[in-house]
Amino acid sequence: MRRDIFEPEHDEFRATARSFFETVCVPHTEEWERRGYVDREAWREAGKLGLIGWEMPEEYGGLGIKDFRYNAIVNEEFWGTGAVGIGLGVQNDILAGYFSELTTDEQKKRWLPGYVSGELITAIAMSEPGAGSDLANIRTSARRDGDHWVINGTKTFISNGMLADLVVVVCRTDPDAEKPHKGISLIVVESGTPGFSRGRKLDKIGQWSADTAELIFEDVRVPVDNLIGEENKGFYHLMRNLPAERLGIAIHAAAAARRALELTVQYAQDRKAFGQPIGTFQVNRHAIAQMRTELDVMQTYVDKCVMAVNSGELTADEAAGAKWWATETQWRIMDRCLQLHGGYGYINEYEIARLWRDARVQRIYGGTNEIMLDIVGRGMGF
Repeated sequence: MRRDIFEPEHDEFRATARSFFETVCVPHTEEWERRGYVDREAWREAGKLGLIGWEMPEEYGGLGIKDFRYNAIVNEEFWGTGAVGIGLGVQNDILAGYFSELTTDEQKKRWLPGYVSGELITAIAMSEPGAGSDLANIRTSARRDGDHWVINGTKTFISNGMLADLVVVVCRTDPDAEKPHKGISLIVVESGTPGFSRGRKLDKIGQWSADTAELIFEDVRVPVDNLIGEENKGFYHLMRNLPAERLGIAIHAAAAARRALELTVQYAQDRKAFGQPIGTFQVNRHAIAQMRTELDVMQTYVDKCVMAVNSGELTADEAAGAKWWATETQWRIMDRCLQLHGGYGYINEYEIARLWRDARVQRIYGGTNEIMLDIVGRGMGF
């Protein structure tokens, strides 16, 4: 189904993104998957090409363009080329809003040029060993001591955690707040700060080359000037920015499902059984037809959400619904595509196996799909 949300400038940007992934990332797929993280040089090259931080002000290297269609293009070409690992979505989809809207002029001068160039890799540290979806009850603390915050706690499941130069840490700054969510702040911890260390690089089922880590804070002294947004308003800042993260996940879901279906269609044309291509058997032909239709519906839904976020109309419950629907549909398509590959689908050298295992976490991170349905239900008044 033809998509109608893009303009000529988006097509030019897509060509740049595709070339970057094909030439800089895809040749390193096996190396990065084996090693568990990507080369920093790939980040710097992405920065040179304008694939990071385009919504930042021009004086700091950005373009001053806030248009989620560009986010969609980067995510789609990542999957469409078969690339792995590089966490541009964390920087563009999740953290762009924090660094563009919550930072002071001094912080922008300090951080944004490196953010846009790819010299500074970012992460956001929300989840803890005892608090995932329940963000209001995090335990990592930040105590004011003169001109510094003193941070103690542990974070886990942190995307870009091993490579990150700037980590937005969700901290409890008012332990006596009337309600837990009213005592949370966002503080940026810079790599190399004494007391800040990386724990394990987590051994995951999938997304092997996307580094995910534990982060440890032991009496980490951070200047008070590293607070972003308002003190004790961090929970509200998170709620404002989470819809963009969830829409990003939905975009990834549609793009990854499209890649899986393209590979499967080709396989069904090439693979023969009983003297004919397996795609010509009715049961397989119907399965492929169903998946293409589901993908078209998902893409139309996601595109509508992209335009809604651009116009400022996408609500938190709509973003949650998009994340739920897209990732559930993605999983159904992935699993059926693997099945159509037969035994070869279970062999790691085939890309479909990687796509299948990489897809499983989509229904977990960014808020579990059970939480997404709860957000939608609450938005309906229940």
